[in-house]
Amino acid sequence: MKEKKDKAKKPAAVQKRDAATPPGGMVEVPKLPKGVQSVRGFRDILPEDQVYWRFLKNACVHIAEGYGFAYVDLPTVEPTALFERAVGKVTDIVEKEMFTFSDMGGDSLTLRPESTASMARAYMQHGMVNLPQPVKLYTLGSMFRYQRPQYGRQREFHQWACEVMGDGHSVIDATLIVMVSNLFADLGLPITVQINSIGDKDCRNGYRKALTDYYRKHRKALCEDCDRRLAKNPLRLLDCKVDGCRALRSDAPQFVDYLCAACKEHFMGMLEYLDDLDVPYVLNPHLVRGFDYYTRTVFEVWSAEDAEGGTALAGGGRYDSLLGELGGRPTPAAGLAIGMEVTILKLKERNVPVPATPKPEVFIAQLGEPARKKALGLYEELRKSGVHVAASFSKDSLKGQMELAARLGSPYAIIIGQKEIVDHTVILRDMDAGIQETFDFKKIIPVVQKKVDEYRSIAVPVFVTKTEPESEHPEN
Repeated sequence: MKEKKDKAKKPAAVQKRDAATPPGGMVEVPKLPKGVQSVRGFRDILPEDQVYWRFLKNACVHIAEGYGFAYVDLPTVEPTALFERAVGKVTDIVEKEMFTFSDMGGDSLTLRPESTASMARAYMQHGMVNLPQPVKLYTLGSMFRYQRPQYGRQREFHQWACEVMGDGHSVIDATLIVMVSNLFADLGLPITVQINSIGDKDCRNGYRKALTDYYRKHRKALCEDCDRRLAKNPLRLLDCKVDGCRALRSDAPQFVDYLCAACKEHFMGMLEYLDDLDVPYVLNPHLVRGFDYYTRTVFEVWSAEDAEGGTALAGGGRYDSLLGELGGRPTPAAGLAIGMEVTILKLKERNVPVPATPKPEVFIAQLGEPARKKALGLYEELRKSGVHVAASFSKDSLKGQMELAARLGSPYAIIIGQKEIVDHTVILRDMDAGIQETFDFKKIIPVVQKKVDEYRSIAVPVFVTKTEPESEHPEN
């Protein structure tokens, strides 16, 4: 008779290493009660992932400032009416995804679901119309949408966004596309840029009628949301992700056939600039984006292997009517934004090497209370001199401190013990060669600086790679 195997039970606690755990030792991490865990769709970005975030942020800042954009921080909370007027009331974002609440004064406020409306508001509120035009701004921060957490999409997510306000020339559109193409080239991610024109108010009515007529013939095949959109906002039909609606899109009328002369000239001019610069792109006649404020040029950046555009890495376009509709002076504008989380996932999936966090160049070890006090002062002096220094002042075991120095990969260690306190000296140890020398305490700073400079001149840059992609169905 065969024995029944017990089903594996989910452990109440998991074993986990941390940086302070001795080699071979593990600490028990208890499972937290629900009220103490992070909220679904809101995630911690842990130290091991910060190398990717630093790499991406640095690339974004470098290219934005290289193209003459100035940084601005925007508030996390805005009036709800701002997004209702800008994004459009008949959009999934406004209807289903905004985190909206009333403050104690009774005003309706919303955690920003995107940054373009906030940037337009800031431009108008601070009188930037009086600055030399165009005004070029960029920002980086959290956005919030109540959506099902999935691959590259959390309820709190991060975007890097660039906006150009005060210029309607097609070269602005082309520059933004060149800029985002160069960014992904710098990151080492192959992409395709999908481009379309959705015209303006002068030519959109004809297309809207043709689109409505087409979808009415296939009304039975539409999802519930699209059946409602058909009457209120037919352009949103082209943005639906439901399989049945996506299948209908392939035979839908194309916007380019309904462009007025001015919009067609703008579109062709923008494409000529891209052609002159040999920037590859794909004309996508059904691309519309998910916001009502767009006019004329719209574009998305897809990962090269994602032919269907399941998750866009970036997107943007022109929004010439937005500032006027928000109550300001009519001002042409265009912009773009990239999703930070999904871009980092692609970096990991493609095993793109990113610079590792710099390891400490000197580790200070001490033995005894007088040595600890000396080490504290020396730590501050080395830090101020530009040396990347590390220590573990609370530890008493010299052996444990040296093991930590080795684990951190520090090329040099300074040792201060009882004898060194009496002699006013320190020991400088070369961790790789195992050679150590004794130096006068007052002279150790220039000695260390010289050693560190020599090390930096021959050190090989260290990169981090990750071959296993993250789960497409995160628990949180």
